[in-house]
Amino acid sequence: MTTSAPTARLTPRALYEEVAERLRQQIFQRELEPGSWIDELKLCAELGISRTPLREALKVLAADGLVTMKVRRGAYVTEMSERDVREAYQLLALLESDAAAEVAVKASDAQLQSLNQLHQTLEAEHDRRDAFFIANEAFHMQLLAIEDNRWRQQIINDLRRLMKLNRHHSLFRQGRVSESLQEHRDLMNALLARDAEASRRLMREHFEHGLAAATPQDPIEKVG
Repeated sequence: MTTSAPTARLTPRALYEEVAERLRQQIFQRELEPGSWIDELKLCAELGISRTPLREALKVLAADGLVTMKVRRGAYVTEMSERDVREAYQLLALLESDAAAEVAVKASDAQLQSLNQLHQTLEAEHDRRDAFFIANEAFHMQLLAIEDNRWRQQIINDLRRLMKLNRHHSLFRQGRVSESLQEHRDLMNALLARDAEASRRLMREHFEHGLAAATPQDPIEKVG
């Protein structure tokens, strides 16, 4: 009589991972503001957990760059300095402009049409800022998926996650959404024309304009 090997059992998701995801969303939704101190006792009471899974969750977020641990002071939501923002934009401009040039040459017609469909969503969401944010990120992520360089995608995902900590989001500036949309139109036209150098230049300029709009000196559009 033969015995079969024991079947590996899937374990439930660790509690600290669930807590980390909950805090991650609170940070992205500004329920926990950049620069703010994280009250561990209050969070434990709200989530009904002990401090052990919370501290493990904070270690995960610290590794992601979303939380900064300070000796004898506790954990704080990471706040990006103006230098941080500038350097992140410069890297994104370099990485995504190169990806755009690759896509213009290598993408199939079907892939370019899928990207154009996302652009049409941007056009449709022009007057709904939150929806525009989501569609904008989806467009950039789809472009990277088409290019299919997993190392580039990983670096850009990390940078974009940290950029969500920037208090002065470039699209908050009055009129920036319309400018960004026009830049996307020009870029999409260059991609459809399979003009690699124009695609590279337009993507780079898109980030340069975003950086200019994200500086703290710019007037911020009131929300609500």
